[in-house]
Amino acid sequence: MIRLQEHSASPIYEQIVEQLKALVAKGAMKAGDKVPSVRELSSMLLINPNTVSKAYQELERQGVIQTVRGKGTFVSSNEAPRMAAERLEALQREIRRLAVEAKSLGLSEQQWEERIRMESRTLWGDERAAD
Repeated sequence: MIRLQEHSASPIYEQIVEQLKALVAKGAMKAGDKVPSVRELSSMLLINPNTVSKAYQELERQGVIQTVRGKGTFVSSNEAPRMAAERLEALQREIRRLAVEAKSLGLSEQQWEERIRMESRTLWGDERAAD
């Protein structure tokens, strides 16, 4: 489910946020699916429960998950997660940063675009052909 990279520049809580969002985006977790409790996930990953709690707070703030008191935490059924405009701006900044990095590595525009297409296929697959 979630694999942490101990030597990553990204903090552990951010890795959890990104990987849970990826699971939802890929359809591995769907609206209404129960998310492991803070205690369960921290035990599985062998990390401090406060780290998982911080990740869950961020995911809840973004509208990806929701906690139902006494029942647990679930993937949100919201069609459009909260803070979409802010997140789109952050996405645009990240795309720009990655494009600059690709250019500094000497990738051609075609090589850069092919890498984007490859990653897109892993998430969207043939879904785009149906549109």
